[in-house]
Amino acid sequence: MTILYRQARFLLGAASLAQLPPDTGREVAFAGRSNAGKSSALNTITDQRSLARISKTPGRTQQINYFSLMDDLYLVDLPGYGYARVPSRVSMRWQREISRYLHSRQSLQALVVVMDCRHPLKDYDLQLLGWCFEVRLPAHVLLSKADKVSRGAAASILQQVSSELALSFPGELSPSAQLFSSLKKTGLDEIRTRLDSWLNV
Repeated sequence: MTILYRQARFLLGAASLAQLPPDTGREVAFAGRSNAGKSSALNTITDQRSLARISKTPGRTQQINYFSLMDDLYLVDLPGYGYARVPSRVSMRWQREISRYLHSRQSLQALVVVMDCRHPLKDYDLQLLGWCFEVRLPAHVLLSKADKVSRGAAASILQQVSSELALSFPGELSPSAQLFSSLKKTGLDEIRTRLDSWLNV
């Protein structure tokens, strides 16, 4: 279903939950620290250079961006978090909004949490995964920038992260994890396959 992601188009940017599209269909959201490579991952998945804007100053995008695929199917780009230049009041407001989104959005099928593989499982990453665990929402960790470390180091990071996830969130809803590189396209088929299953395509 590669063609499905290639036809992704920007639909809207919502400054609050009240501006979201109708709560129908199926959607998968992407979250991550502002410098984790989330926008690059979305662009790679959709095979488009600038679907998700990549800013030289992380943390600039403070809205929920919807990308339409087809027939009420969406990819959702949540605001980046954890970057020092974002005012604390803005960061706190968006933490509340994202919590509400994860707890109340009926069409949300899963959350992909993008983490720089060199700096995984920071506090807010774990908080997001905890919210997903509370509401029984599938979560998947995308360990980005895998090209920045050796193959052996990447494998070790993946094993360590997977073990920590299993311990922190035990059971059938324990978040899954994979390596990913936008530059080398490492893990592209794997994440697209997961998206296919969540979007039911």
